[in-house]
Amino acid sequence: MDLRHTSRERALARTVTEIEHHVARRGWDAPISLFALVQTARAVAGSPGLAHELPHGVVAAAEQDPEHLTSIEQENLPPADTLEDLLARIAWPDTVDGTAVVVERMIVPPEAEASLPADPAEALAFLYAHPDRQDVRIAAGVLRSGESWCALRTRTHDADAAVGGSADAVPGLLEALRATLG
Repeated sequence: MDLRHTSRERALARTVTEIEHHVARRGWDAPISLFALVQTARAVAGSPGLAHELPHGVVAAAEQDPEHLTSIEQENLPPADTLEDLLARIAWPDTVDGTAVVVERMIVPPEAEASLPADPAEALAFLYAHPDRQDVRIAAGVLRSGESWCALRTRTHDADAAVGGSADAVPGLLEALRATLG
């Protein structure tokens, strides 16, 4: 079911999918990427010089769609052992309308998880060698106003046209992102 009813939901879905495509150009096995999301029209109004720094067509798109979002990739992320630790250290100012993260994960069928070795190194080797393992890139985004979107790509279907999406595909990750917005 397509839940992108409002222009804000459509803007978020479009932006999260564009972020996934952007990160996909770097290839697989990439580190976590984190983005601030801001309403383009409001950002340009508050900083008119920004219009000249944005990619061609962004300002025109924002003039057509007041919900248009601009993503700002965050560099020099604080060191963290896990994605959860990283997100627990992030707190966005009120000028940020939302946030998005891109992370890669490995998934296996539930029966494979049930037979994981107890030793972490052995468990990782078991997962990497599992014949039904799937590598997935997840781009997830949320807005302060409550909307969410996830874009997913598998390594076995590595094409922009094969990216799937859902408003609630990865609920735990979406909740962790919401917590960064305060």
